[in-house]
Amino acid sequence: MIPDKKQILVADDEPNLRRVLGAQLTRDGHEVHMAEDGRAALRCLTDNHIDLIITDLKMPHIDGMGLLRKALELDPNLPVVMITAHGTVDTAVEALKTGAFDYITKPFDQDELRTIVKKALTTRDLAARDATRADPGAHSRYGIIGQSPAVQEVYTVIDRVVDSPTTVLVTGESGTGKELVARALHESSSRKSRPFIRVNCAAIPRDLIESEFFGHERGAFTGAINSRPGRFELASGGTLFLDEIGAIPLETQVKLLRALQEGEFERVGGVRTIQVDVRLVAATNADLRKQIEEGTFREDLFYRLNVVEVKLPALRDRAGDIPLLGEHFVAKYNKRLGKSVVSITPEALGLLAAYSWPGNVRELENVMERAVLFTDGPRVLVEHLPAEIADRGMPQAEVSGEEVGLKEQVRAAMNQLERQLIYKALEQTGGNVTHTARLLKLSRKGLQLKMKELGLRDVPLRSSAKDEEVE
Repeated sequence: MIPDKKQILVADDEPNLRRVLGAQLTRDGHEVHMAEDGRAALRCLTDNHIDLIITDLKMPHIDGMGLLRKALELDPNLPVVMITAHGTVDTAVEALKTGAFDYITKPFDQDELRTIVKKALTTRDLAARDATRADPGAHSRYGIIGQSPAVQEVYTVIDRVVDSPTTVLVTGESGTGKELVARALHESSSRKSRPFIRVNCAAIPRDLIESEFFGHERGAFTGAINSRPGRFELASGGTLFLDEIGAIPLETQVKLLRALQEGEFERVGGVRTIQVDVRLVAATNADLRKQIEEGTFREDLFYRLNVVEVKLPALRDRAGDIPLLGEHFVAKYNKRLGKSVVSITPEALGLLAAYSWPGNVRELENVMERAVLFTDGPRVLVEHLPAEIADRGMPQAEVSGEEVGLKEQVRAAMNQLERQLIYKALEQTGGNVTHTARLLKLSRKGLQLKMKELGLRDVPLRSSAKDEEVE
């Protein structure tokens, strides 16, 4: 079970500041680790599960920027908040462009710190539920694993828009990997050397979201003790990724629309117009058209965002990619857990293919992590899968009347599993036997024989299969 208390690492060479921060964070219900310099902070980071780092910029041995880079190498989703004095705000802004989550200036306001910590931890939790970025491989592009027609279409759209300034809206169910697309659009473009700034709109309090986007001037509202840039300024020249775009309140949507159309805005409480060059990628798992009908999302903003839409398929709609994804996650968790699992048995793979995957790739990854953890031998077996998958996916052998032995029942169940797996793969490939055989790692002839044996040669597919291909 994941502990309720969040683990926060405070790194600062000033003992008094460490004590003050530690006392406040402990009162707020967190578990605090202390480090007097960057080197000690790195040791703490490698020995503990840390949810958030709060670090001073200037420290002996390894400074805050060095700690930031090392931390992000270990965990790209780990939020790092920088502490800075007034004279080094520019350095703090540079840290944000490098990947820091936020910064706070000395002397800091306790409420401001509490807000930043809450926002960082919420973003951390949301990121932990995102689909994990895949490593490049033979069956992946842009860090996205898959070769089903639905994924091939995603590749095609990315190819078209990757190096243009066009705004892109990424849609799909939770867990399908929307941030992967945003990072692919950035890292494969001419903007890749510039900042990639990610904002999860659902993690920001409604009354602070305008300041988060556009920044604020000193005294603009209670707690605004210093001026600070917003995410649009930080992303200038690069890419701004707005996740959960449907969570933005209506009053902020007006200013966002202007920033997109004109490339300019004013900070909260400011009068100076700021111009930026930002490539915007937005994402949502909500139905924005329904939100428009309900009056919670502006229609003009929707059309400005939806210049190009990248639709990510649910995992159940690309079941033919499950063997590839399963192999990838086995390899990943072999390395992380010190295991040496070689493969997934056909029986277990059949159950994975039969499951509906409401949590999509994210859920599959969690299942494979558990399976690798509980596997002592070289292969993932049915017994290593969660009960909800094994119980729902296991077909019942159609036996009745006279007594039937265990071997006959198992054979009947396996035939049904094989039939379901092949049928789903055929749907994914539009009925193309050659592509289906490649997905299932069978020879074309072997697949044709298996289809004949299982009575699949004359079964119509639900998708627009090419009849001449299903031989």
